[in-house]
Amino acid sequence: MAEITELLAIGARVEQMRQKAIAANVANLETPGYRRIDVRFEQLLAKAMASEDPEDISRLEPEFFNPLDTPVKPNGNDVTLETEVGRMVENSLRHKMYVKLLNKRYQQMEAALQTP
Repeated sequence: MAEITELLAIGARVEQMRQKAIAANVANLETPGYRRIDVRFEQLLAKAMASEDPEDISRLEPEFFNPLDTPVKPNGNDVTLETEVGRMVENSLRHKMYVKLLNKRYQQMEAALQTP
């Protein structure tokens, strides 16, 4: 089973990738034919956790994808600013949580190393 520190680091990396996806979506808000992108990870994590092979989790790689489940405007674009701003706020909070938890984990490890 993957160590908690590894999972937290992966989580922070996923949220960083998701922030890039959100930025790309906002940058292409008016680009005809542009379809929003997101990061697929949670589904991959659930599948790996259900597996009997503990190495599945350590091999997880988040990936960009087009959800294709949002309404498309007449110009073929499916990005809305309100949705992306909401996703950005949510994403920022998750990223901060992962970073804080990682910092706490490193503090615990440092304290354990300093204990005689």
